[in-house]
Amino acid sequence: MTGAPSLKHPRSPISNTQRPGSHTTSRQPFTRARIAGSVYPPLPPPVTPQRGSSAPFSSSCHPRLSRPASRPHPSVLALTAPRSRSRPPASRAPLSGASGAMACSLKDELLCSICLSIYQDPVSLGCEHYFCRRCITEHWVRQEAQGARDCPECRRTFAEPALAPSLKLANIVERYSAFPLDAILSARRAARPCQAHDKVKLFCLTDRALLCFFCDEPALHEQHQVTGIDDAFEELQRELKEQLQALQDSEREHTEALQLLKRQLAETKSSTKSLRTTIGEAFERLHRLLRERQKAMLEELEADTARTLTDIEQKVQRYSQQLRKVQEGAQILQERLAETDRHTFLAGVASLSERLKGKIHETNLTYEDFPTSKYTGPLQYTIWKSLFQDIHPVPAALTLDPGTAHQRLILSDDCTIVAYGNLHPQPLQDSPKRFDVEVSVLGSEAFSSGVHYWEVVVAEKTQWVIGLAHEAASRKGSIQIQPSRGFYCIVMHDGNQYSACTEPWTRLNVRDKLDKVGVFLDYDQGLLIFYNADDMSWLYTFREKFPGKLCSYFSPGQSHANGKNVQPLRINTVRI
Repeated sequence: MTGAPSLKHPRSPISNTQRPGSHTTSRQPFTRARIAGSVYPPLPPPVTPQRGSSAPFSSSCHPRLSRPASRPHPSVLALTAPRSRSRPPASRAPLSGASGAMACSLKDELLCSICLSIYQDPVSLGCEHYFCRRCITEHWVRQEAQGARDCPECRRTFAEPALAPSLKLANIVERYSAFPLDAILSARRAARPCQAHDKVKLFCLTDRALLCFFCDEPALHEQHQVTGIDDAFEELQRELKEQLQALQDSEREHTEALQLLKRQLAETKSSTKSLRTTIGEAFERLHRLLRERQKAMLEELEADTARTLTDIEQKVQRYSQQLRKVQEGAQILQERLAETDRHTFLAGVASLSERLKGKIHETNLTYEDFPTSKYTGPLQYTIWKSLFQDIHPVPAALTLDPGTAHQRLILSDDCTIVAYGNLHPQPLQDSPKRFDVEVSVLGSEAFSSGVHYWEVVVAEKTQWVIGLAHEAASRKGSIQIQPSRGFYCIVMHDGNQYSACTEPWTRLNVRDKLDKVGVFLDYDQGLLIFYNADDMSWLYTFREKFPGKLCSYFSPGQSHANGKNVQPLRINTVRI
């Protein structure tokens, strides 16, 4: 008869193959064939109890009530042990010795004599007997017809209910219930060598328990992963070290996340203070007619600030709690790994899974940026435009530079409109300034300081690129439109999609198709902000330390024979 195939335990990634440097005993299922073999030590001589001493298999130290004085050979057990028998739960094993007696005695003192359970909300009567509040109340309700209420213990009667809460007893019950007494006693009991058969040499990885071949029925561990304690010690050491490493990694991630959140908290508070001043100055220049609008905008800022701070503070609190749990888990594993006695170490492994529940948390930190862009940019124009919808500022000095335009592009006489031409390329003189592959053109003015704002009409188009470019950026060949190449732009693509040209692209949340795009540049602050110019709703913000002069950038995209994307881009520069 051959041994049954080994079934790998789900918590143990180590295969049954012998590892280099490990003991010669490989992990095998605890099958009848293995039991009948010569792997196990010979049967020791029967133990004869001395007069006046307790038998090694008394009912106080084993779940069975009685056991014969001698035990058959393992091969006999292997053939006669029933397959369907299962091990009683470890938590139900009776406590033994002085510790067990003490635990039972303490539990008896904490039992309500009515429900025979641990006290819940204990109260005392005038006779100094204790009961659960609910139990004694229900007992007295049943006695209402008699007109008197008595104590179920001493039968002393009470004319009026007099229930006194017992806080001290409630605290004792709470501490008793929270203390894992049975688990600790079981671990200490399991850590000791078998008193009848000397050292325990086997460990069941499936049940996470030390095995004495003679005391533990073989059928209970049939098809289980059974190995020697040396191999089990090494494997579980490795497993616990991996868990400890995961906890330490999680602790580091939580610490970094908390530092980021606290920095974000400080920056949000600082930005709020600065924005209050900026908003106040903008409204003061519009005097009394704008006071109501100022109040509304400040209230919106306070609401955004409160929402952002609340979100960050809640995340700080949650990550602080998770960090404490991670640290507790790491401490538990460090204490277990510090145990050098192999039996004690392995005996306590079974309870670690329950103690480590809820200790490992993924960081997954996400948060929304504080909407500073709502309160920066062309505030005066934004406020003025919201109050007087019929104002249409005339174009300012911003125009297109014909010397940079691709040969396929057609510019208006005033250099404020650009369109893609389907005709042959224009016979324009090539120069280092001109785009030769990308159908693009730059603005004629270079910015190196100050605050600037302009608008671009993009209505009825299906493709375009708008933004800024370094004056020294390459204009030859195929160009990657991204900040690392000196371009800060947003793009319309695929007919109705909008993205910021970051690395990779960032999809923009645009509900309605854009007709006009506002571009705000604060060079000194390193801000480039895009707006939906129709309602001044924010689209995207680039935050950069600009290295040199910047020029406005425009690409109307290629038009198609079917009439798509034939509309031009038109600059509508606005005075602030």
